[in-house]
Amino acid sequence: MDLKGKKIILASGSPRRRELLSGLGIDFEVDKKNNFEECYSPNTAHESIPSVLSEGKSYGFWRELEEGEILITSDTLVLCGDEVMGKPKDKEDAVRMLRLLSGREHKVITAVTMRDSTRHKTASDTAVVHFKNLSDDEIEYYIDNCRPFDKAGAYGIQEWIGYIGITGIEGSYFTIMGFPMHVVYSLLNEFIG
Repeated sequence: MDLKGKKIILASGSPRRRELLSGLGIDFEVDKKNNFEECYSPNTAHESIPSVLSEGKSYGFWRELEEGEILITSDTLVLCGDEVMGKPKDKEDAVRMLRLLSGREHKVITAVTMRDSTRHKTASDTAVVHFKNLSDDEIEYYIDNCRPFDKAGAYGIQEWIGYIGITGIEGSYFTIMGFPMHVVYSLLNEFIG
């Protein structure tokens, strides 16, 4: 992909997002300095929360963007029934989340915001994940060995729990990983022009 002299900045500490973006074969830098506090109005529609947070992260970036810079931010949440799941606070919260996801389907919604010195655009994508019934031993093993405290819904599809627990997905695998690459690529093409 020809960046046409543009400088790409990924404003995320997620190693998964770094790995996925590098898969496009482009040069970028990571700069996660941010002044945004992750919060949203309780009246926000569940499906809109990732977009609100992704845009907040974009505009909370610690400095003004220079001409030719493109900033990428993202946010992911898990929606199981009416419960919004971000990152677990601790092990007890992770156990609670995984028990809730066990034997059910849930939505994973990931939003991506791209911004340069003159404009911004946010797009989101939704995937559905089906889990088998998880035993308490499986949940404990996963949390103790993979420590999923930096992941929405307390799990990573690309980790052990995904191997043994996910029975089906509808939508993009990368949306579930937290970075819908088809959306990222489309937005990059639009911003590089």
